[in-house]
Amino acid sequence: MDDIVRQAMAKWPNVPHCYGWLALDARGNWRMRDERAQALGLPGDTIRHPALVGFIHRNYLSDERGCWYFQNGPQRVFVSLEVAPFVARTDPAQGFVLHTGDAFAAPDGAWMTGSGRLLLSGGGRIAALDDRDLAHCLETLRMDGKPVDEDALSRWLAASGAGGSLTLEAGGAAIPVGYLDDADVAARFGFVPAPRPA
Repeated sequence: MDDIVRQAMAKWPNVPHCYGWLALDARGNWRMRDERAQALGLPGDTIRHPALVGFIHRNYLSDERGCWYFQNGPQRVFVSLEVAPFVARTDPAQGFVLHTGDAFAAPDGAWMTGSGRLLLSGGGRIAALDDRDLAHCLETLRMDGKPVDEDALSRWLAASGAGGSLTLEAGGAAIPVGYLDDADVAARFGFVPAPRPA
């Protein structure tokens, strides 16, 4: 957390929290959701200013409820999560990198959802793989020890993970891939996708 944020929190400890105005989409983009976007259920405008994005990344935290937020000076701006608290991308040098720029090189768990999203855990974090990187990761999936094609993966997903042992080759290890219904992701990993006031 930035020192300027800590100072603001100490100076103004009772600033009301903000809900619904900031979102993290499935590709790791921060989105500003004004009243119109919230009312119409729109994703909102992508935040593109590099300094602001960096500030959000450095001050992105979670509370005891599993709600993720951006500490904006003395105010907590709670984040609506499209899929998970973090989004991972493949990186040739590091393996995986989070949307925050942090390395996520050695996942210790993997799951696929019914909709075909790949989720990775590691270092106490859960990340959804950016869908644009899924084709690259398909090359590292194995079904019963053999390379898996899209048809076999589709059958595995349709059978809710039955009919074969799926693994992900990452960091020199074969990580078992579990199956999850999309609706169960937040509860399984203990985060709140759409925080509301307590």
